[in-house]
Amino acid sequence: MIIPTTGAAARTTSLRYEMTTAELENAGLLHADENTTISRFAVFVPADEFGDLRPVVIGRGAVINAFAVIHGGTRLGENARIEECAVVGKPERGYAVGQIHPGHGGSTAIGTDAVIRCGAVVYAAVEVGSGTVVGHHSLLRTGTRIGDESQLGHYLSVERGTTIGRQVRCSPGSHITGSTQVADRVFLGAGVRTINDKTLTWRDPHREPVLTAPRFDTGAKIGSGSVILSGVTIGAEALVGAGSLVTHDIPAGALAYGQPARVHGEAP
Repeated sequence: MIIPTTGAAARTTSLRYEMTTAELENAGLLHADENTTISRFAVFVPADEFGDLRPVVIGRGAVINAFAVIHGGTRLGENARIEECAVVGKPERGYAVGQIHPGHGGSTAIGTDAVIRCGAVVYAAVEVGSGTVVGHHSLLRTGTRIGDESQLGHYLSVERGTTIGRQVRCSPGSHITGSTQVADRVFLGAGVRTINDKTLTWRDPHREPVLTAPRFDTGAKIGSGSVILSGVTIGAEALVGAGSLVTHDIPAGALAYGQPARVHGEAP
């Protein structure tokens, strides 16, 4: 183990401190309520890429299983569960969407009774609501917000700055692009693809990408295999049939399907 430093010394180092539960507690960086269960094989990384240290807070009855990696700044609500090999609170590092993410940590909140399934990766500065389940090997990028009692299926990608409401169902294998707005009670079928870029700009020194994410209003339902293009709004309670290519807004309460999708009446 490398003994952690604080203050200027901590901020000038790029070393990452991997600690056991006992080491984290001895360093004063673990705040755990009673009746918590932490596997002896769980790993804690309290320092970000700049050496800034953040404590880990674990609520009453929370469980952290073997080989889970918990980064500094993570807060687990009561009875939250982090399953095997999940990663929570990871600082983001690298180039994406016209900017470089240098590896700063942040506050990551996993709500009461929430579950992060095996192999899921939750980046720093993410909020997961109470009773929400994040599926196996799913990815939540920096700044994502998930409401209460939502169900995110396995192998799901949720990109930076996306907001997902309460009681939302996102089926397996879907991609939710950056800054997408998903309102309460939306249902996304399996393999749904969303797009926020009309120009496919990538590392162009002469211009920044202009990104406009789609929006899903309350109670909208999207059939499996559909593609929703940049800037499109799916209205409240609208229904988009499976395999559709949605290039324009769909009004509230409408039934739409096809390639491109067209309105064919009212949703049942």
